[in-house]
Parts: sequence; C-alpha cells; structure tokens
Amino acid sequence: MKNPESVVAETLLRIREKSPLVLALTNSVVQPITANLLLAAGAAPVMLDDAEECVELINTCGSALLVNLGTLSRSQAETMRAAVRAANARGVPWVLDPVAVGLLSFRTGFAQELLSQKPSVIRGNAAEILALAGYDAKPRGPESTCGSDSAVVAGKELAIRTGAVVLVTGEIDYVTDGVGVAAFANGHEMMTRVTGVGCSMGALTAACVSVADCPFCGAAASAGIMGVAGEIAFEKSEAPGTFAVKLLDAFYEMTPEILRSRLKSV
Repeated sequence: MKNPESVVAETLLRIREKSPLVLALTNSVVQPITANLLLAAGAAPVMLDDAEECVELINTCGSALLVNLGTLSRSQAETMRAAVRAANARGVPWVLDPVAVGLLSFRTGFAQELLSQKPSVIRGNAAEILALAGYDAKPRGPESTCGSDSAVVAGKELAIRTGAVVLVTGEIDYVTDGVGVAAFANGHEMMTRVTGVGCSMGALTAACVSVADCPFCGAAASAGIMGVAGEIAFEKSEAPGTFAVKLLDAFYEMTPEILRSRLKSV
C-alpha cells in the first residue's frame, strides 16, 4: 500500500462525508461504546436483534455489517446467518470479529462456518487469528497472551484461504491480504484496560471498508485511526475511566492533519 498516511486520512474524510450506516451485530457488553465510537467518528450505528429487520435494513440502506461473536447465542447466530446472506446478495461489505474463538466450541464452529461466507475483513487478536487458521493458540476471551507478530503468517494463510483481508490487532496492528502486509505501531496499553475497544474497532473497520477503495485500505485505515485516537486519549487521561471518555473525544476531534502527523507505519 503506497502512502498509508494519505489512505488513512482520506478514509476518515470519507466517513465524515458519507456517514455510512453500520449494522453492528455485536455483543451486549460493548454496544454503548461501539455506538458512541461510530458516532464520534462520523458513522451511523444501528443495533438490531431481529433477523427480518436486519435483512430489511441491509436491503434498503445498510452500508456495512459487523458480525461480532462476543456474547453469541444460537438465536443470534441465526440472525447473523440471515444478515450475512443479505449482505453478500447486496454486495454490502461485512467484517467478522471472532471473539474468543478457539476457547469455546460453539463459537469456534460457527466462526469456521462464517469463513466460507466471504467476509471482507477478519479482525482479531493474535490468539483468535491463530485459532481460526488452525494453529494451537491459548485465547483468553477478547484478550490475547500472544504478540500480534506471532500471527502474521497465520493471518496470511487465513487471507489466502478465505479471500478476506485479515487485521491482526495488538501492540502492532498487521493488515494482510495474503501477499502484502501493512503494519501500524500506534496505540497504547491503556486500550486493553477498557472493555469494548477491540470490539468497537471491528465496527470502525466495517465503516472504513464501506468507504475505502478496497478492504485492505479500509482495514489499514481502521488500525491507523484507532491507534492514533488511543495515543491521544492516553495523553489526556489518568486512568481507564477517563480514558474511555477521552477516546470518544479523540475520535470526534480527529482530523486528517492529526493522522498524517502521528501515524506510525512500520
């Protein structure tokens, strides 16, 4: 990817201009921060539970879909299946966030099923990506004991097998389509002390992919925007409670100039 600073900055501008509607089928723990983060970034969040309503929304005005397995139930899985079918039929990009895959059998099997449904992007921490790719990983729910660099090879293999772009998040975020790799070193450890930051990044990725030139660019933009916002939020906060508020403020106050000056592509 040439000139990542321009790609990330342009994607933010497009989100502000187009206000993409993101249907976030996400876990109950993170819905408020996910909705608020999307609003602060300039996107329009929608959270639904009914399968028919999800299909109707995608068919009429949906820009992107997030499928997050955080608090997965069997009824929610049916809703997700219907939403994914509708998104694929309409050419609406969708992001798979396989929370805790490899740790619990139901969600692991369901995530493997969804891999065959052509997600645009798969976003996960190192343990989740390793588990999805068939490696022996040790997931701890949304947290990971593995460094993101340990999952780059697995991410490439997963991208080649599924046709999706894979975004491995961690101290360094890696984006791969199976051939090329982009890496971003922004962010701060405090982001792991607030529930929902990673899951919200899945929703942000969906918004970015809906306006970017390609899924790779959208995933890269998500990594860059989230990382820079996390750094700014830490500089203005003292503990996790204030950090969560400052993270939303950082998204709202983000500009292309800030992104260009602070982005650390490696």
